[in-house]
Formats: sequence, C-alpha cells, structure tokens
Amino acid sequence: MRKQLGRALFAMALGLSAFAAKADDKQLNLYVWSEYIPQDVIDNFTKETGIEVNVTTYESNEAMFAKLKLTKGAGYDVVVPSTYYISMMSKDGLLKKLDKSQLPNLKNLDPNLLNKEYDPGNQYSVPYFWGSTAIGVNADDIDPKTIHSWKDLFDPKYKGRLLLTDDVREVFQIGLTLNGYSANSTDPKQIEKAYETLKPLVANTQVFNSDAPRLPYLSGDVDIGMIWNGEVYMANKEGGHLAYIYPKEGAIFWVDSFAIPSHAEHTTAALKFINYMMRPEVAKECVEYVGYATPNLAGKALLPDALKNSKVIFPDKETVDKGQFQTDVGPAISIYEKYWTKLKTGH
Repeated sequence: MRKQLGRALFAMALGLSAFAAKADDKQLNLYVWSEYIPQDVIDNFTKETGIEVNVTTYESNEAMFAKLKLTKGAGYDVVVPSTYYISMMSKDGLLKKLDKSQLPNLKNLDPNLLNKEYDPGNQYSVPYFWGSTAIGVNADDIDPKTIHSWKDLFDPKYKGRLLLTDDVREVFQIGLTLNGYSANSTDPKQIEKAYETLKPLVANTQVFNSDAPRLPYLSGDVDIGMIWNGEVYMANKEGGHLAYIYPKEGAIFWVDSFAIPSHAEHTTAALKFINYMMRPEVAKECVEYVGYATPNLAGKALLPDALKNSKVIFPDKETVDKGQFQTDVGPAISIYEKYWTKLKTGH
C-alpha cells in the first residue's frame, strides 16, 4: 500500500513538475520602458518559441524599483533597470543570479560593457542598450550652434520652453557637474550646492518627462532641454528637426540591462528571451527601432553605415570619456530625494 501510495505521489510530482515546466515555457511577463522593444521582435520570439509575452511598461527606474520592492521581486520575469539600479536591486535581494549556461549569445557582447562596478561578473544582468542624456534642441526655433553647455539651459529666454527628465540623479548630475563635483557624490554639502544651482533651471522648466521626452518637443510645448539620444533619433524619424548636443562639461551615460526578478515564475522563459535578444539580427533591429547604442558587436556590424557611424547613437571615445556613468550612491539617495522634492515643489 505504501509502495502504491509512493508511486502515486511520485507520478503526481512528475505531473506537477511537467505542468510547471510547461507553464514556465509558455508565458513571460516583461516589465520594460515604453517603446523599447519592437513589437515584431516580441512577435517573432513568440512564433519561434510558443512563449506568450505579456508587456507592462514603466516611466522611470524609481517607479519600477518601488513596484518590485512592494512585491519583493514577484510578478515579473524580466525587467530592464538602468546602471546602478542593478546593484541596488541585487543588494535588496530583488534579482536572481543568471544561469549563464543558458545564455550562449553573451559571446556577442562588447567586453568593455561587461563586468562593471554595478554588477561584477554580470551575475545579475545582461546589457541591452547603452546611451546618453544630453541636450536636445528644436532646430526650427533655436540655432543648435549657439548651444554648447549645460549652462545654456539656464538662460532666462528659455523660460517655459525647457524640458528636464523626471529623474533625480540625471537632473542633479547637471548641478554637480557644473560645480565640478562627481556625478556620484554622496557629500550632503555638494548635493545641497547642486540643489541651489538647479533652482533657476527648474524655474525655466515647462515639463518633467521620462516617459517619451521627444513628444513635448514634437508638439511644440518645449524647444530645448534634456533628452536621451534614442528619443532624438525617434523624433527625427517622426518628422521632427531635433539636434543633439553633447555639452562641453560632459554628458550623462547609462546602461540598461535585462535582469530576472528574484521571485520570477517563468525563469526558463526569461533566459530564453534574454538569449534571443542577444542575437545579432535582433540587436540590429532594436537599434534601428529606437536609436540607442547596442553592446552587441555582432549586431552593430550588421547596421547600415549611417547608423553605425552616427555620433548621436554611438558617441566617440572622447565624448564618452568626458561624461560620467552613474553608480549607486547608497543611503545618500535619500538626500537627493529630499532636495528633489524641494526642487519640484519650488521650495
């Protein structure tokens, strides 16, 4: 009787295991920036693998991070955090270590964008795009040749015509940079000085936007301000005339990476998706769609020369060296957030 019961339980366990594997293979919950992956890419992944992809979007790293903290890393199978958020999330136990044996296409990625401070050994993340935040100018209304510096955004003539990204660290990087400080400062006095520097800039600001910052430019609500390089690429594909200017003090650089939340329910599907996204032809299609730089060397080689040689998409080494990548500032983030609230509320 015990043997029969044991066999029955064993058979049931096998059945449940098979069901779990099947469920794992047929569904993927993707939490990603809006307009970041071509629908054709997702459709082709589903066609090839049978895995249905449910896409949910977010407008900022802060929103994504807050949601995953609330769910303790559950609810999604793949997320796409920026640079230092990988280290924050891994320290908080919100990310799962990657099984790299399931990611053979890692070989396509540029070694210079791997093994970074925010994720030594890429235990938790795989770079998807890297890009910059610099100055966008509506060339129909403002001569781009007159804009050279972050300081130019403070000119009173741009009052009510300016866009800032809705990102505390990006905006504060302007204030820190103009004062000669590190973009990753944790010094309360330096952060406060950056706040004082930024107050006139915020007075010029018409809108904060980290969802699709090109749209206020295209609608004519703003003429100048911060923007991501890919948004300039997309705006000009949509009929805009935006110029992209790397300020002389240095641009803001970042890496967006695929990662798997710690309580993801469909890990096998997640690894299949991440590996698929590292195919050269897929990387090429993604660059052509959004205009950010791919870390995929094999994919970059497939791009037409106009994109491969575009300094908006792929800035030269001198431009990159002049800028700064953001890193985790640890508990100092609460200081940034305090002054960020004061900035946005006009106090």
